Order: sequence, then C-alpha cells, then structure tokens
Amino acid sequence: MQTETATATGAQKAEQQAMVANSAGSLSFNGSVASSVGGNGGDEEISRSVLSNFRAKEEEIERKKMEVRERVQAQLGRVEEETKRLAMIREELEALADPMRKEVAHVRKKIDTVNKELKPLGATVQKKEREYKEALDAFNEKNKEKVQLINKLVELVGESERLRMKKLEELSKSIESLR
Repeated sequence: MQTETATATGAQKAEQQAMVANSAGSLSFNGSVASSVGGNGGDEEISRSVLSNFRAKEEEIERKKMEVRERVQAQLGRVEEETKRLAMIREELEALADPMRKEVAHVRKKIDTVNKELKPLGATVQKKEREYKEALDAFNEKNKEKVQLINKLVELVGESERLRMKKLEELSKSIESLR
C-alpha cells in the first residue's frame, strides 16, 4: 500500500516537473535551456518516456517482490503440509513395530534441513523489502531536489529575460533621444 502511494507521489512529481518545464520554455534532456520556437512536444515526449520507464521499473520491482513472496509462501505451505503428513506417518509407524525407523529419521532430518533453508529466505525477503524502501525514498528525495532545481532555473531564466528587456528598453530610449 505504501509502495503504491510512493509510486503515485513519484508520478505526480514527474508530471509537475513536466508542467514546470513546459511553462517556462523547453528544457532539453541534459538540462540546458532550449528555445520554445518549435513547441515543446519533444519535452513532453521525454517526460512521458521517463515517466513510462519509471512506472515500468516500479511495476517490475513490485512483480519480482510478489514473486519472491509467493515462492516463500508456497514453500512454507509445502513444508507445513509435509510436516503434518510426516507427523501422521510417524504416529502410524510408532503404532507398528517401527520397522521403518531409519526412514522416519531420514525424513525428519530432511524437514529440519528445509526449515533451516526457509529461515534465511525469510530474512532475505525482509532485507530486500527494506532495501527497496530505502532506494525508493532516495529516488523520491532526488526527484524532489530536481523539481526544486528546475523551479530555480525557471526563476533565473525569467529574471534574466526581465533584465534584458529592461536594458533593451533603456537602449531604445537612449537611441530615440539621440535623434
């Protein structure tokens, strides 16, 4: 649930960045300012592409996470079923004269081995989930920083344009006063 919220927040941030870039003039992919003479379709395409790639990676991570979780759950379910079956078999064998004692001991050892193998798998799942959350948080933080930098760039470009227009008006007035 948190992953979906974080994904939605990341998507919203990417859309906001695209809107900021489009309203202040086009930004090329490497971050330099390009003139908006030909429109900003390329920027929208880049934004869509980046957003699409981000969503695809998020979906792939979520899918892999679910696959690992399902495999672990499936193995846990199988182990539990096998444990129950073996307990019943053990009871039946003990009711007899124990002619298969060696085989029962062997199966018990296998169960113990499988249980030992499951513990690190569970720890690995938890570790991967923690790493995923940390990576997502780092990504969102950098994305936020990028939006702030884009906003600062837009502000600086706007200020530069105002100063240049003011200077041009002053020069124009001085030229007219010379006539």
